Amino acid sequence: MSERLPDPSCFPPVETALADPNGLLAMGGDLSMERLLDAYRHGIFPWFNPGEPILWWSPDPRMVLVPGEVRITRSLAKRIRNGGFEVRVDTAFADVMRACGEPRDGAFGTWISPVMIAAYSRLFDAGYAHSIETWRDGRLVGGLYGVAIGRMFYGESMFSREPDASKVALVRLAQQLQRWEFGLIDCQMETPHLASMGARTLPRAAFTARLAELVNLPHHPGPWTFDLLM
Repeated sequence: MSERLPDPSCFPPVETALADPNGLLAMGGDLSMERLLDAYRHGIFPWFNPGEPILWWSPDPRMVLVPGEVRITRSLAKRIRNGGFEVRVDTAFADVMRACGEPRDGAFGTWISPVMIAAYSRLFDAGYAHSIETWRDGRLVGGLYGVAIGRMFYGESMFSREPDASKVALVRLAQQLQRWEFGLIDCQMETPHLASMGARTLPRAAFTARLAELVNLPHHPGPWTFDLLM
């Protein structure tokens, strides 16, 4: 059984998370900014469907991307150079979240509910949450959003309305985070798509040990402005 959270912001040790379903740690609590930041600092994230109790997760292993290890194929490099995309940051946070919550082929429903959008918008207003957006001709065609604490970035979700639009955003994010000396991008769960971009798995113990170092480094608050590419 997962542990039910008391009212104060506290979580059980991540080592007590279930193996099946992988990483389920606790339920209940709220999505206050204080509880969300506490969760992320300990390698925990919320993931639940509308109408369910809030569920908190810490899977083992953990999918991560080292910013300097992002993989850019020839076709993707060509798309970045010639695709006509413009990448912006922190200009359309709620729009990116809503786009990430749109129905996808073969899927029903979404966990990115209005409650989640409101909670993460509060993190955005406080300088912790960020959106990386791919635009073409003034239209939002792809992007991703996540949370940054110290020198750690937690990717939450991404979307594409055109081929490779989310990949372009991820590459640009990784390039900038490498310049800012961020250590990891948390990708949460293992997927072939992320593996193709250079992400790999870490045992939870190794992930949380590295996390404990990165979250205590100086914070880079938002709204972010990305450097020009060299």
